[in-house]
Amino acid sequence: MTVAQTRPAPGPADAPVAPPKVVRQRRTRPGLLGLALLLVALGGLAAAYAVNSVRATGQYIAVARPVSVGAQIVPEDLMIVQLGGGQGLTPIAASDADKVVGKRAAVALSAGSLLTPDQITDKQLLGAGQQQVALGLSPQEIPARALRPGDKVLLVGAPARQDAAPSEATRFQGVVVDTVTPQQESAVPSDMTVVYVSVAEKDAAAVVLLHAQRRISVVLQSGS
Repeated sequence: MTVAQTRPAPGPADAPVAPPKVVRQRRTRPGLLGLALLLVALGGLAAAYAVNSVRATGQYIAVARPVSVGAQIVPEDLMIVQLGGGQGLTPIAASDADKVVGKRAAVALSAGSLLTPDQITDKQLLGAGQQQVALGLSPQEIPARALRPGDKVLLVGAPARQDAAPSEATRFQGVVVDTVTPQQESAVPSDMTVVYVSVAEKDAAAVVLLHAQRRISVVLQSGS
């Protein structure tokens, strides 16, 4: 018995092998890499600055109740507040409270406001023989857009008689100490400005009386 041997069918001819593809590496531009690193660094600095601004809180001195200009500051006039951030502000630190008590208000202090070094003084605002009077003036009675401390003014009292000669008007020399615009809760009309003026002690009573009778005018002589 003869056994026939089967041979495997001839396969297709071997195809030529394709050469491997060469992937070119992208060239990194140094300029873009530097810009990316700069942006990352700036982002980190901004985050750190934001965190520090939130955390940078301190204790500072604020005004607890209104203090008139020239008045001596007592402990009851002050309170301690927490302030976060505070960039651009120059309030007095709470640790310096003992340096504030006993000084005088260089300007009128409003309750709730932060106390700054330029608002207090250790000098007597009124000289010897001087007294301070307060004049409530409407906008049309103020001789300038704004009166400032140190401005020299002439207070002119109109005579009581309508037919009096102009020469009979009384005149008083004064110096502006401070000006205040009343708050809404104040009894003074909100459109008026309170001007604190230093006058001679002998003239204070007459100026107050003339002002009560609405017979006094303010003339600006020279600015500070």
